[in-house]
Amino acid sequence: MRKRVTKNFFRSFAAVSGLALMVMTPKAAIADNLTDALVGAYRTSGLLEQNRALLRIQDENLATAVSQLRPVIDWVTRASYSYARNTTTPIGRNEGGSLSTGLEFSWLLFDNGASQNRQLSAQEAVLATRQSLLDVEQRVLFDAVSVYINVLLQEETVSLRQNNLRLLQEELKAAQDRFEVGEVTRTDVALAESRVAAAQASLTESRGDLLAGEARYAEVVGNAPGKLTGQPNLPQRAPSLQSAENIAVRNHPNLLSQQHSVRSAEYSANAAARNLGPNVRLGGALSFRDEIGGSRFADGEDASVSLTLTQPVFAGGALSSARRSALASVDAEKGVLISVQRAVVQDVAAAYVALETARASLVSSNERVRAAGVAFDGIREEATLGARTTLDVLQSEQELLDAQTSRVQARANQAVAAFQLLQSQGLLTAAHLSLPVEVYDPTVYYNLVKSAPYAVSTQGSDLDRVMKALGKQ
Repeated sequence: MRKRVTKNFFRSFAAVSGLALMVMTPKAAIADNLTDALVGAYRTSGLLEQNRALLRIQDENLATAVSQLRPVIDWVTRASYSYARNTTTPIGRNEGGSLSTGLEFSWLLFDNGASQNRQLSAQEAVLATRQSLLDVEQRVLFDAVSVYINVLLQEETVSLRQNNLRLLQEELKAAQDRFEVGEVTRTDVALAESRVAAAQASLTESRGDLLAGEARYAEVVGNAPGKLTGQPNLPQRAPSLQSAENIAVRNHPNLLSQQHSVRSAEYSANAAARNLGPNVRLGGALSFRDEIGGSRFADGEDASVSLTLTQPVFAGGALSSARRSALASVDAEKGVLISVQRAVVQDVAAAYVALETARASLVSSNERVRAAGVAFDGIREEATLGARTTLDVLQSEQELLDAQTSRVQARANQAVAAFQLLQSQGLLTAAHLSLPVEVYDPTVYYNLVKSAPYAVSTQGSDLDRVMKALGKQ
């Protein structure tokens, strides 16, 4: 009887252990894959929409700078009343009113190049903001990668712990059967009960982690995950660390953005210096006037043209202070550029090493799973012959479970590290990944506003249609 119970126990133990070994079998591709997650994040990200709007603000700042070099025409209507009293003349007082309406014209002809430099500065700011938008896009897509891999990791962890719980429940049942026939003591049953309770707690914790991961997935991607199709194909890695760093220096949006920021600051400094020089402005006015006096009524027309030259002589030091401040801003931006360049190179190195480490860890984990599987099979067979105890078998099964869990984690770490390396090189973008989406084109809005179109122009009408499509009119 004792021998039959022991054999039945190990037969059940082996069957359930087989389920644990099969946990890494690929899942059927019936639902969401990584591309779906990336596309969802790209299409629904509020952060991307926010930064696209910030880019349009910079586009409009350029239009404002362009408009400073154009004539300004205003329609002006004035109404006035005057009263004067003079005790030294027979008339004694003079009062009357006037009403005039007409056009006033002003055109900056020359300002020593200050406005042109402000325009160039605004253009560089636009280019810097475009690169900042690409960096935001990278962060959004990397978040999508992270949440996809995390949900996949939690699903696999839950599956492992479910199999582990079933195995321990079988062991508990077998221990109870053996206790009834006097083969084991109450201590063995209590040990099995303890392990079942611990496995149930671990499974509950894993399910909670999975629910939290799915909620985060929905936040980043814009919809709850379906049944994930499994590990994604990893992007091609740069052949060497030096090659990866060279790619980053040429492509990383943070670095390119800061380079444009430095040039923008330099143009602003030039504008501040040129404000110390002269400027020439053409002015003109045409008005129609009605004057009403005490006993007279007169109509008239007024027209004037003026050319004004202005040269700052003394401004209390404000212009010189503005120039020095602009030069300091250039130095500050150059300092930021040095920091950004070093950070980009450091991030590439860290990501490259992390990927290499993750790959090595995955190789080790695979070997650990293989060795633990062989050990488990051997100890199980030895136990059927009485050479091993139940505790030995349970410890071996736990070692196999730990090895499988480590392999799942190592595989997730490798996937995240691969995409992190891509991000550190500035290549984690919708265009580079060839995502099946309509990639946002920042030049469309820019080309419409860069010449500062007025409302009734053809280009202004095109811009109105774009604004309507954006839901702003």
